[in-house]
Amino acid sequence: MGTNNAVFLEVIEWFDESGKELVHRIPESGSGEIKWGAQMTVRGSQAAVFFYNGRAFDAFGPGRHTLKTANIPLLTKVLSIPWGMTSPLRAEVYFTSMKVFPNLTWGTRDPVAFRDRELGLIRLRAFGIFNLRILQPVLFINSLVGTQGVYTTETIAEYLNRVIVSRFNDFMGEKIDTIFDLPARYDELSGELKKLLENDFTQFGLGIADLYINSITPPPEVQKAIDDKSRLGVFDDLNKLLKMKAAMALESAAQAQGEAGAGLGMGMGIMMPAMFAEAFRNEPAQAGTTEAATCPDCRLPIRKEAIFCSHCGHQLLIFRKCAECGKNLPPNAKFCVQCGHPVEGKPQEKKCPHCDEANLQNATFCNQCGQKM
Repeated sequence: MGTNNAVFLEVIEWFDESGKELVHRIPESGSGEIKWGAQMTVRGSQAAVFFYNGRAFDAFGPGRHTLKTANIPLLTKVLSIPWGMTSPLRAEVYFTSMKVFPNLTWGTRDPVAFRDRELGLIRLRAFGIFNLRILQPVLFINSLVGTQGVYTTETIAEYLNRVIVSRFNDFMGEKIDTIFDLPARYDELSGELKKLLENDFTQFGLGIADLYINSITPPPEVQKAIDDKSRLGVFDDLNKLLKMKAAMALESAAQAQGEAGAGLGMGMGIMMPAMFAEAFRNEPAQAGTTEAATCPDCRLPIRKEAIFCSHCGHQLLIFRKCAECGKNLPPNAKFCVQCGHPVEGKPQEKKCPHCDEANLQNATFCNQCGQKM
């Protein structure tokens, strides 16, 4: 049943056919006249946030829920005559998908500056994938979604990509001296980069389930220089080996009769694959682990649908966070209860003193020139 009819109560539910929607608003056209007693069904992979008179009223987990407003069938329409038969008691429901959104790609749009110990200042391109999920539906809607009717993974991908690349650049500048050490440390870099990004994601009610680095590559001219350097050492040893093999082949050929020389060559061909097999053997991949739901304050286990921690009373349903210190804020707060920063204030971008490029507030290395700020 529609959400703007005058007589019947509403039945509200949402199905995502695309699989890419993070948030979907009902009614889709804007706010509606949701009536007292409307029934809302929330699936196991969803959460619903009920907005009434412009503010988040409550969040609901899986199940069937009864919504309570001051809109009464027929009577509300009569009382709304001064407003053109439109009730001023507006309400809407935002459905959020709580599933994991896999295979979201991240990568550098332009090469990132990096100071290598052996190669000097070079520019690198990095690419990978990450898995995203919503942890705090109310905080996510209040901080990022706003009044948009549909919010998809493509909408937020550009911002998250910028955050990941910025943190990756800081991490490379602090942990890596040369790109020659990178191939053996992809798994380690992915895990530490994920921990570094957790705070950036949680301030918007998001969680990064997994993050993987697929490749970190220098420009083609740098790759060619690395290949040329590696060939010098290989060719020197290979020339010695070829000279020795040629001398042995000549000696064997002088003693061989008929098809024996051809048999010698066949035997060497059979032995060569076994000689190189050990060098290209891969190590087994490590299995991932899952984490149980815990309170972010006292770290004790809690139920996933809990609004407050049963151990310490910490508020788990977050409406907003302070942009300065990250403290949880009450719905009507105008100033942070911890640092006093205005709620509407936004953190300033950090300007690089060398190239004047804008970076994230707590960035350590510039994304443009690679210099330490």
